[in-house]
Amino acid sequence: MFKDLLKLFFPEVCLSCSDMLGDNEEFVCTGCRHDLPVTNFHFENPDQVKKVFYGRVELENATSLLRFQKKGKVQRLLHNLKYKGYQEVGEFLGAWLGEELKTIDLYKDIDVVIPVPLHKRKLKKRGYNQVSIFAKELAKSLRAECIESVLIKISDTKSQVNKSRLARWTASNEIFSIQNLGQIHNKHILLVDDIITTGATIEACSNQLLKAKNVKISVASMAIA
Repeated sequence: MFKDLLKLFFPEVCLSCSDMLGDNEEFVCTGCRHDLPVTNFHFENPDQVKKVFYGRVELENATSLLRFQKKGKVQRLLHNLKYKGYQEVGEFLGAWLGEELKTIDLYKDIDVVIPVPLHKRKLKKRGYNQVSIFAKELAKSLRAECIESVLIKISDTKSQVNKSRLARWTASNEIFSIQNLGQIHNKHILLVDDIITTGATIEACSNQLLKAKNVKISVASMAIA
């Protein structure tokens, strides 16, 4: 009864379309779950995301769960995750992609999952790293270890949302560093991010991780533009 009263005065809404949720719906309504633009790259076109990085960094595998479009449902969903505190969105997307990747041989030997880090100043202000939430759910599904003590962000950059492709690449270059390399020697790493646009952030992070001995890098993201 108390929950019903709460819903009456503070109705829960879909984090993608803002419509009211039904009794058996959480975070995202049934309609949006069916309408979210999944890529299915890891099932049908495993080289599609790797093409973004050809000639830039060597990857074993790469995929993305959803297609990102401005003013679309995916953008609203990720905005709620990143800026509105709805961390359950990261758990939802991580569990979704994790359940799919664990059925694919290419991802069965993942040893560690590493999220693209936030700068400590931004992490303190926001209170959480939305990519870490996603990474932890992926690690659970893949029975891998989620490590956040190796890759670090050493420069606090501004949001890249409205930047050009060249500006994004310049901003991502040399703003990451690496420590505790012994934790990832001889490992197959799954590097994860929220959105892949130009690939500059993944490229910069991968170049740091490749300083470890005998590592392989695969990539997964919530969405790709």
